[in-house]
Amino acid sequence: MGSKTHLGFGLLCACLALLAVSLHGMKTERFHHKNKNKQHNNGTAGRRDLTKRISCDFFQGSWVYDDTYPIYDSSSCPFVEPEFDCQKYGRPDKLYLKYRWRPYACDLPRFNGRDFLERWRGKKIMFVGDSISQNQWESLACMLHASVPNARTTFTRSKTPWTLTFEDYGVSVMFYRSTYLVDIISEPMGRVLRLDSIEGGKAWMGYDVLIFNTWHWWTHTGKSQPWDYVQDGSQVLKDMDRLQAFTKGLTTWANWVNHNINPSATKVFFQGISPTHYQFKSLTLHFVVNLMRTRGSDWGEPNAKDCSKQTQPVSGSTYPGGPVPAQSIVKNVLSTISKPVYLLDITLLSQLRKDAHPSAYSGDHQGMDCSHWCLAGLPDTWNQILYAALL
Repeated sequence: MGSKTHLGFGLLCACLALLAVSLHGMKTERFHHKNKNKQHNNGTAGRRDLTKRISCDFFQGSWVYDDTYPIYDSSSCPFVEPEFDCQKYGRPDKLYLKYRWRPYACDLPRFNGRDFLERWRGKKIMFVGDSISQNQWESLACMLHASVPNARTTFTRSKTPWTLTFEDYGVSVMFYRSTYLVDIISEPMGRVLRLDSIEGGKAWMGYDVLIFNTWHWWTHTGKSQPWDYVQDGSQVLKDMDRLQAFTKGLTTWANWVNHNINPSATKVFFQGISPTHYQFKSLTLHFVVNLMRTRGSDWGEPNAKDCSKQTQPVSGSTYPGGPVPAQSIVKNVLSTISKPVYLLDITLLSQLRKDAHPSAYSGDHQGMDCSHWCLAGLPDTWNQILYAALL
């Protein structure tokens, strides 16, 4: 009798255990199903954010000294323009070449140019933007050349695009100059910046990777401004608030991406906002004032007017001057795009590099250049992150 009771009790326990497992499985299945729906609904936003896609925030960290840097010598790279070749044009210090970006959350993979070329064999990669895009394009060209110095290459530098092809791999890396991304049209009244027109986008079709950039030229005034009027819809204006103009122009580009990009064929990146380290005393036009202004006090040197004689990065992971106004615009516009566009959010890590500009050592820039970046130098890190994102 006792043994039967014990056996019956055991069977009851086993049945209850199976029932519990079954109920848990149903609950777990419902939970996963809800999560799948949630992931589906938020899929675009997740893909759009590079840091989510690669499960590591590469953009929060600090600069550390690394004696193995730089990863190439600019004197051995045939693609560096005089504008960025700081060592050739007399920069006396080399400490700025010895810093490596170290994210807090994970290790940033070291750039492997041979692996890059193998992965993208037969593909076409295009940088589209202003001279900051050119800066990054030249950096990648040098990084790849240093990795395969004996590879056969052809380089065509027409008006646009510039094309560097690594013949042994069939990989072409191009630079297409488009300072605003939207069009400047010559009309009888003069040159008109059309915020709603992007006919130039026809030249960007059919590429495997596109890396876009625009911002610096939106703040140019006077003789350096390449347009006479700005057209916003049916309104033709002599000028307008530059942040509003930037927002409208970038939105036109975002619409172009939505209508023209096939994500299964083309990966799209936006470079982010590259900062400057100037102090603008004479900038008084209300459309532009405060958009680009940077003071030495922003990095703890109140007497510094610009990047002159700066030899070390800002220490730590915070830039005292705060974000650039255009950063929030970029993020807001990118959030409206239904196709995956990955933001290379390079602003903070670049703000910390007050030492990395050509300053007085540019071969093709009059005065003090605290806008572009020396090569070798900071743009190599941008490309290192690009490489990591493409793995």
